[in-house]
Amino acid sequence: MADEKKGLESALRRKLLMGLAGMPALAMMPRMAFAAAPPTSAVNTTGLAVTDSEVTVGILHSATGTMAISETGSIQAEKLAIAQINEMGGVLGRKIKVIQEDGASDWPTFAEKAKKLLVNDHCAAVMGCWTSASRKAALPVFEQYNGLLYYPTFYEGLEQSKNVIYTGQEATQQILASLDWVAKEKGAKSFFMIGSDYIWPRTSNKIARKHIENVLKGTVAGEEYFPLGHTQFNSVINKIKLKKPDVIFADVVGGSNVAFYKQLKAAGIDLSKQTLLTISVTEDEIDGIGGDNIAGAYSCMKYFQSLKNPNNEKFVAAFKKMWGDKTVIGDVTQAAYLGPFLWKMAVEKAGSFDVDKVVAASPGIEFKEAPEGYVKIHENHHLWSKTRVAKALPTGQFEVVYESPELIEPNPFPKGYQ
Repeated sequence: MADEKKGLESALRRKLLMGLAGMPALAMMPRMAFAAAPPTSAVNTTGLAVTDSEVTVGILHSATGTMAISETGSIQAEKLAIAQINEMGGVLGRKIKVIQEDGASDWPTFAEKAKKLLVNDHCAAVMGCWTSASRKAALPVFEQYNGLLYYPTFYEGLEQSKNVIYTGQEATQQILASLDWVAKEKGAKSFFMIGSDYIWPRTSNKIARKHIENVLKGTVAGEEYFPLGHTQFNSVINKIKLKKPDVIFADVVGGSNVAFYKQLKAAGIDLSKQTLLTISVTEDEIDGIGGDNIAGAYSCMKYFQSLKNPNNEKFVAAFKKMWGDKTVIGDVTQAAYLGPFLWKMAVEKAGSFDVDKVVAASPGIEFKEAPEGYVKIHENHHLWSKTRVAKALPTGQFEVVYESPELIEPNPFPKGYQ
């Protein structure tokens, strides 16, 4: 298992290095000359790392450890967006300079690196974190030093901070919507929950249980958690086979997914017959799991690489040009791509890099070129977005089987679920 982990991390590092060769040849956005920059004294009154020609932002994700399988795509997407913005003329006439730090799948390290990016490097904004544990560890740092974090991961909600723009889905847009879909489409009444042992899966399943029992009038046949990086799931798989739930509801994260889905298949659980609904597996994870091991499972996200719209076609082409034809793009990768653009638009609306002014300008910002189609920042700092459910294919891609007819308003504090 140690050799497998080393091989996975080496492959992820190679993917990131590969992208450097593609940076000069970006195809998605038009090339523009840098506009005349307003005076630094007028756009930076709080001591951020802004000069007459540059503005510094941070990238803070796990490039190593068990979460690297999921977070590498976020790093790639943020670097692509920043390179495209620089080709468009930058932000207020300034080129974006990046300082990247590795959270190393360790929550205290995220807090330490966040402080370094804000206090030592004076970053104007940070694109980062993945797990809720890493966000919760870093959040007090952003609030203490008045930094601005763009957080890309679908999460449990129950949070709203002046210092965070949440570009992924919250619970009402993902957990509740997915359970409503599976109850209606599959007639599901009994659920077995399995998750990684930290705040996001536990809180997500707490919300899911309330919805299953109180709204759907169903039952929870089992609920089990395993440490991050765990690789032995045979015991819980035997329990699932014994309980025979209508739905396996899975929020296992990171590298553990590889072992979980391979062991499900080895145990004879056919996901074309046994409904499995995950809120944590994207194309990024399937790249490690293998399409054959998860084919037939359903995933609820707001974005899938297979979406058919002109924005996404341009995005996928640019992403692959920069990072290689074999790269795949998952939900959080796309949400990470939104961060630099939403920040750019808010800065330009505010006419300033000052965090308080950028925050005040953010509600109402629309990104009509978003690969998922369209997003808008709500006053609660979350995004209006659609919900989608898709079936995993042997190819490693997803086939979308449901899309909400309208954008879903974000509601991070749903009544009755707190």
